[in-house]
Amino acid sequence: MDWLTDNKIPVGKAAEALFDWLQGHGAWFFDGLSEAMEAMIGAILWILQTPHPLIVVAVFAALSWLLQRNWKISAFVALGFLFIINQGYWEETTESLTLVLSACVVCMAIGVPIGIAAAHRPRLYQAMRPVLDLMQTLPTFVYLIPAIVFFGIGMVPGLIATVVFVLPAPIRLTWLGVSTTPEPLLEAARAFGATPSQVLAKVELPYAIPQIMAGLNQTIMLSLSMVVIAALVGADGLGVPVVRALNQVNTALGFESGFVIVVLAIMLDRILNLGAKK
Repeated sequence: MDWLTDNKIPVGKAAEALFDWLQGHGAWFFDGLSEAMEAMIGAILWILQTPHPLIVVAVFAALSWLLQRNWKISAFVALGFLFIINQGYWEETTESLTLVLSACVVCMAIGVPIGIAAAHRPRLYQAMRPVLDLMQTLPTFVYLIPAIVFFGIGMVPGLIATVVFVLPAPIRLTWLGVSTTPEPLLEAARAFGATPSQVLAKVELPYAIPQIMAGLNQTIMLSLSMVVIAALVGADGLGVPVVRALNQVNTALGFESGFVIVVLAIMLDRILNLGAKK
């Protein structure tokens, strides 16, 4: 077997050469992207941290009422945030929310248009499938290496790694929703003279809204799952106390911060679970 290992395919060296080339020739792009991401993160963080925590809690409770029209869910959201404040993790929670909301903005802005294009072009989706599979199955720690190389340490590399891992979800679910639009609906729209853009806006997108919202829900849940991993590259938030607890073998700190992440995930899921409307 030595002859096989001696002729190793240089996968790692090829990736390293690609990253070196990108770092040398694309510094202007990565610097600009980093500044844009930092501006968005700073804006969201300012919105969440500037008002009094109880005002933010009231806003989220009101948002859950507007989306769900269920006072029980609104009460649960309010109690969940009050529990987080009681545990002393409000600042970390707002930082994690900033990372999640930033990832949602980027992923939905990129994923929905790509999903629509893939639904209208089957060959494009077939070509994209291996790439999407790779993005979802490659160990998430691997994303942190180029993120550090291109963006340094902080919230931005955590956000970039999160986006790469999460992006396939909105793409796939948008593709599913648009591509499964019943043909009779499309034929009826075309029979009445609808243009392709009108068919998309008035037939395909309304029909695909449940799948697109499911993509948003998955984006939030997967982003939260990256909170701890993003902390390894300097991203602030609830992942920091989890990593600290792991390093110190601190059971109390680990359970506290981990349970707060669970509460936050359940609250966000309930807020966006449009199927729960009464």
